[in-house]
Amino acid sequence: MSQRKILYLANPYGFSTQQRHLLLPPLRQALEDLGAQVWEPFERNNQMDLATPGWAYRVAQADRQDVENSDGIFAVVNGTPPDEGVMVELGMAMALHKAVFLFRDDFRRCTDSEDYPLNLMIFAALPETGWQRYYYTEVSDLANPQKALVPWLQA
Repeated sequence: MSQRKILYLANPYGFSTQQRHLLLPPLRQALEDLGAQVWEPFERNNQMDLATPGWAYRVAQADRQDVENSDGIFAVVNGTPPDEGVMVELGMAMALHKAVFLFRDDFRRCTDSEDYPLNLMIFAALPETGWQRYYYTEVSDLANPQKALVPWLQA
């Protein structure tokens, strides 16, 4: 049996108590149910004492290291514009040639492109034709074998 792939779950949900308790668990569970080992940054950095000097640097370095050590990134790109920390993590993953999957259940458009619902650079790591296979708008669609995540996790 092959080793489970590590998926870095870039998201802004940890900044809100309600989002952390209501939105994050079903998303994480759906990814784990598909066989991913999910690295969620707020949970992984929860052991750091945010009251000590230098905490921000240590958190940023831990997140950077996790992106580097993951096999791919699943980025929640809600908002207009999406969270800047998620965008930095996504940019790092793209530069490192990691697998990229995007999740946006926010119906607002945030682009000047007729092709993409967000800034065109967010889609630079995806194929020109068929990028929609890497773009999810509902948690229930994560298990769709016609989309890119399931075949990637099974490879």
